[in-house]
Amino acid sequence: MADISTVDLVQIIFWFLAGCVSFYFSIDNARVWTSISMGFFLIFLSQLYVVEKALDAPWTAYTQLEAIHYIIGTVAIMVMTHGFQEYYIFSRTLELGGSKHVVYLSILGILVGSVVFVFANPEPQYPVLRNIAMIENSTWVFLSLVNIDIIRKIYLQIRDSVIANGFIAFGVVFITIFLWKGSELYLQVYNWDYDWQIIMQNLGVTLPEQFMGRRQFSLMVHDAAGLASGLTAGGTFLYLLRLLR
Repeated sequence: MADISTVDLVQIIFWFLAGCVSFYFSIDNARVWTSISMGFFLIFLSQLYVVEKALDAPWTAYTQLEAIHYIIGTVAIMVMTHGFQEYYIFSRTLELGGSKHVVYLSILGILVGSVVFVFANPEPQYPVLRNIAMIENSTWVFLSLVNIDIIRKIYLQIRDSVIANGFIAFGVVFITIFLWKGSELYLQVYNWDYDWQIIMQNLGVTLPEQFMGRRQFSLMVHDAAGLASGLTAGGTFLYLLRLLR
């Protein structure tokens, strides 16, 4: 069995709880919540690869699956952003199109299309996987800021509602996600991430020891914000479940 850090294990547990709660929330509540809650559930699916690698699951030998996990993470934030945009429109007009089944089938179609795309192309090596991961993190960082602004606008529309505080909690969730993904992107941009170390080791190159204090601080922020994001996401949905009963 491969090693898995305590931070990674606890983070996966938190996202597992958040994923279960958000999926239940999408089934048991109004259509307006479907895209938001399914986006959070997809985050859990994208994080599963850490556990799969730690357990030495046989399918982790295929790098296409690692690429698919990164793509699922990218789809997750896009689905969430679409969901918050839907909710903002709903808060202003009380109009909402589509059904839950349309949302579920659309997400499934996007994921199937992504799988076909990955397997139709050459097997991704470490540099390609790292590029895909950077695209995922860049998308998360940008759309987290977009979602924070949308959530602010939603709160101003519904501040007298019983669920208004739930959107304050969502704002906290996206602040922690911004720090989580942003710190990881920072490490990747400056070639301080673990994947780059593997690439350099395979090439027989020794990495310089400069700025290791900044690297360690970024790793600390990444781990702490990752834990906080899973905990706050699960807590937010539990809080909303209580408010909507």
